[in-house]
Amino acid sequence: MAESILSKKLHRFFKNLQQPGPEIGVTPRKAVWKKNKAVLWHYAPAQRKYKVPVFLIYSLVNQAFILDLGPKNSLIEALTNSGYDVYLLDFGIPGYEDKDLTMDDYIVHYIQKGVRRALFHSSADGITVMGFCLGGTFAAIYAAIAEEPIRNLILSVAPVDFSKVALFDQWAAALRDGDTDPNAILDAWGLIPAPAIKAGMRLVTSPLYFSPYLSLLSRADNEEYIHRWKRFNHWSNGHIPFAGAALKQILHDLGKENKFINGRLGIAGKKADPGNIKANLLAVASSHDRLVPKEQVLPIMDLVSSRDKQFHLLNGGHANLTSDGKVPGYLNEWLSVRSEKIE
Repeated sequence: MAESILSKKLHRFFKNLQQPGPEIGVTPRKAVWKKNKAVLWHYAPAQRKYKVPVFLIYSLVNQAFILDLGPKNSLIEALTNSGYDVYLLDFGIPGYEDKDLTMDDYIVHYIQKGVRRALFHSSADGITVMGFCLGGTFAAIYAAIAEEPIRNLILSVAPVDFSKVALFDQWAAALRDGDTDPNAILDAWGLIPAPAIKAGMRLVTSPLYFSPYLSLLSRADNEEYIHRWKRFNHWSNGHIPFAGAALKQILHDLGKENKFINGRLGIAGKKADPGNIKANLLAVASSHDRLVPKEQVLPIMDLVSSRDKQFHLLNGGHANLTSDGKVPGYLNEWLSVRSEKIE
């Protein structure tokens, strides 16, 4: 009997792997601005309930569709269903011609210009900027030089203090001490290929990538879980290339010198000091995050000038998704009272 059940599960398991995955990114959207490979997407709510729109910034190592995986597994869908105007800055997939893009370029020419476009498009007097992982790091740096009216700043599992490295601490120390110099390799590559980015992420998060497949095998008869698994697995394996110039700057200015947290980072001739940040701040970390431990997130709380600031620790890993079609409770409670509800 047990052998028969296992046989059926194995049959479904391999059948599911062979079948194409469900559609991703189904929330209705419209492009309102484009630059190079980047697109600013607007997701309009059926009924707008808040005056302050939400501007989302994702990382540079994966594609942004993790924020809109599918029905009930989409933060964007949940936000629009709650009545928020949502904008997503999708950086796109860089090509070799983009190898000279710097961190300054991404923050000033993409993020800042994208925010300005979102403000113009929405006719809003203020905006919520929400960044995830490295996109959150960039969001914090942008907020430190911004002239735009940032009402709320949400940093989700975003590293800001690079002196605290949980894994590969010896590599980090070698970089800080000048015992290793990755510039020659980065210059030779120009554009860091996606397989190299994927390998680096796997070393940190999942050296032995078996558990997701064991999860699929154990729940091979749950169609809803299968669809969610396929979407997430497609995203987790979909790393993209990284501009060499930006990575060099990140490794030196953030990884080696830790300039942002020390108030010494310069972006496009401006001083990006965390003390310049006055927006309402919500910083989020996860208790089991191997990639960005809470020690890399927490220091921002003591450095900003925000009067309204809050830290929230999630019980989970690096990628925390909505699974019930609703904005996570902690986020809904915090954001709804700071977004000017339309009466």
